Order: sequence, then C-alpha cells, then structure tokens
Amino acid sequence: MSASPARRYRPETRLVHSGTLRSSFGETSEALFLTQGYVYETALQAEKRFKNEEPGYQYSRFSNPTVTMFEQRMAALEGAEAARATATGMAAVTTALMGQLRAGDHIVSSKAVFGSCRYVVEDHCPRYGIASTLVEGTDLDQWKKAVRPNTKTFFLESPTNPALEVLDINAIAKIAHDAGATLVVDNVFSTPLYQRPLELGADCVVYSATKHIDGQGRCLGGVILGSEKFIQDNVHQLIRQTGPSISPFNAWVLLKGLETLAVRVQRQTDTAATVAVALAEHPKISRLIYPGRPDHPQAEIARRQMRAGSTLVAFEIKGGKAAAFRFQDALGLVKISNNLGDAKSLITHPATTTHQRLTPAARAELGITDGLVRLSCGLEHPDDLVEDLVTGLAAA
Repeated sequence: MSASPARRYRPETRLVHSGTLRSSFGETSEALFLTQGYVYETALQAEKRFKNEEPGYQYSRFSNPTVTMFEQRMAALEGAEAARATATGMAAVTTALMGQLRAGDHIVSSKAVFGSCRYVVEDHCPRYGIASTLVEGTDLDQWKKAVRPNTKTFFLESPTNPALEVLDINAIAKIAHDAGATLVVDNVFSTPLYQRPLELGADCVVYSATKHIDGQGRCLGGVILGSEKFIQDNVHQLIRQTGPSISPFNAWVLLKGLETLAVRVQRQTDTAATVAVALAEHPKISRLIYPGRPDHPQAEIARRQMRAGSTLVAFEIKGGKAAAFRFQDALGLVKISNNLGDAKSLITHPATTTHQRLTPAARAELGITDGLVRLSCGLEHPDDLVEDLVTGLAAA
C-alpha cells in the first residue's frame, strides 16, 4: 500500500490508495500485468508455490498482481478480510452460492432479486439436487418459516431490483445464523459507500463491478467479499479450478473506476433525490419509489442501515406498457439500457427486459407492473435530466 497500513483511512482515501503494488519502476498509476503465467527461478520454487509453501503467483486464472490490487482495494473499502474478483457480477453471485452448496442442501432467497439471480436460485440449483425456497424478503416470518434442517444459505439484495424494497439485513442475518446458515447479500444498488452488509451480520457480499464500480460503461466484472475463512472454504478453490476469472485488463479498468467512485455516486445520489422530488406529484405517475424519501415503505429500515438513498429511482407510469414505451421513446437525454450505475442516465422497462422471463403473476407479486420503469441517474446536470423526463412524461 502506498498509504500507511497502520492508519485507518476514510473510504474516499482508501478508494485511491488501498492495495497498490508498485514494481521496481515506481509507477504512479497501478501497473497492468497482461500475463497468463509466471517464471520460477528454480524447480523447487515452482513446487513450493503450488504447495502454497511460498507466496507468489502461479497462473492468472486464479491470481494476478493487477487483480490482487483490485481485490485488496475492494476489501479495504468494504471492511472485509478477503475478496476474490470474477469475470462478471453473475459469476460472483453463482460462485458465492455454489461454492457453499452441495446436493441435498437448501437455499432460501428473496423473491425480489435480479432476473438472472432468481434463475440461479430457482432453476440452476435444483438441477444439482439443491432445493430452493423463495420468500417475500420484507416479511421476516417467511424467512423463519422457510428454514429446513438442511438450509445452508440465505440470499438477498437490498435495495431490490427493480422496485427498490429495503430488506432488514441485520434481522435476516440473525435468522440465518440461528438456523446454522450463512447470508449472502448482493449490495449493488446501495454500493459499499452507503451500506455495509458485513457489519450488519452478512457472511458474504457480492457486487457486479460492471455497475457503479466501473461506472462508465467500459467493461464487465464482479467481486466476492467476506472473511478469510469464508473465501478460502467456499470461493478460492472454485475460482481456481473452474475459472470464472476476471481479466487483468478489466481489473485495471475497475481500479481506475474506484478512484472516482465516491465522487460519482454522491453526485448521482443527489440527482436521484432531485428527480424523486420533481416527479413525486406528477399527474402521469401513479407510484414513485426512492429509498431516500420518508414515504418509502421501508423508510425506517433504510435510515437505520443505509447512509444515503440510492442512485436509482423507480416509478410507475399511468397507462401501462404502451405509455411506458411512449415515455422512453420520447426521451432525448436519458438512454434506454438495462445497465445501471453509469455516468450516463439510463432507463429500462423491467417487465420486458430484466424480469421478462418471470410469469405475469410473479412480476405482479414483486410490484413489477407494465407501467414500471427503473431510472439510473447519471452525471448530467439534474435540471437537464428533470426537463428530459418531464418531456417524456408529456408523451406518455
């Protein structure tokens, strides 16, 4: 580290300095090591590396200096003992879950998760003899009733995608631990700046680094964080042997993204709050959801476990799918995209994109109506963004 490891720096400082490794050239920017393999001075050294008797790199599928810097910086930011990077956010989710689970185990998950996450829990796990139960995440009694003797882990995201429900992480962690299970939390929407699931009792946190961490639409990536024991027991060997590995180049891009994460997320959050105020009473909108507002259904939980509202706003346009489509097509500044956390403001219609594979009944259960849209606020001037949204609503 270029900053003193003995001092506990604030998040903004850790985002710039933590985990930095410098070569003999003393470079300012983190070095990009584009190599698959590594050379050993002797055959004995190679043997010791593979036996983990001597520190050092062996093969970039499971360890690389640039990737190490990204992992260590994320661990420092999250307050985790260890981290492992993956090729995508979904690789992080799948690895964090499948690394723990075996045939005969049981997983409990909130119903309100990203469509691909729900696929892993609901469709993928049962193929390998792993039973799954989906619950209403805000209902603690459902988590308790879902527990079985073979329950191994709980999974949730908060705020949820796309309806921005806020789940009580501390209470759910206690239910999981009382049952002898772990809790994995997808913290993408809140970011590590606004919510610390490990401090709230979670055993593992996952991110799609593609979102706010990159934040500029450049590359894919994911990361898994937890205790050293959790990572070693459940994650490291699975990545090493099966290879959902992040490329060194992507890790380098994400490192550079971390340097500006705090600045970008604060600005995006301020803009999201401005949008929420501007649209809350709009006659074309029947429902607006933002975790930073006092009228949010879980406002008390949000105040207790989040440092600020999200960079995202969800709202329901009167007139259903046709009106929502007219609204999106009339936007000039906001771009239609299912990504989020980008410097550009992005909007998506979950019922026909991220959650289209769910049945209409399942979508209705999650509050994903045909009129619901999810807005990810970018770095544009908030007044320009509001004006664009108001213009689009006029066309709805």
